[in-house]
Amino acid sequence: KPGIGSAYAGAFRDAKGRYLEGGKTYKITLPAPIPAKQFWSFTIYDNQTRSMLETDQKLAGIDSTEKGIKANADGSVTVWFGPKAPAGQEGNWVQTWPGKGWNALLRLYGPLEPWFDKTWKPGDFELVR
Repeated sequence: KPGIGSAYAGAFRDAKGRYLEGGKTYKITLPAPIPAKQFWSFTIYDNQTRSMLETDQKLAGIDSTEKGIKANADGSVTVWFGPKAPAGQEGNWVQTWPGKGWNALLRLYGPLEPWFDKTWKPGDFELVR
């Protein structure tokens, strides 16, 4: 039912089909409006242990309730993943670890109709460097 529960989408590869690598930097854009009645989150996991990726950050992820997340001018949100935050993107960044493969889960809490009818879709992970 729209607006109740949660919906998950997972990714192991970037837009060109390459596995996500901890030593590289990626970005993904969530188009506006993001169809989550409550909030959305990304959590990243270590491919070997299947546990959350251990990094210097407090959590292995980010969610829309955190202070410091910036939306783009059109209301979309770009999230960055990599060993170091791109300048000016610290609030929209999730740390990865060189030498560690990882995967990500996008969660929508209280997913809305555009998720179910597939009129909304998150962007792909794009390799930046």
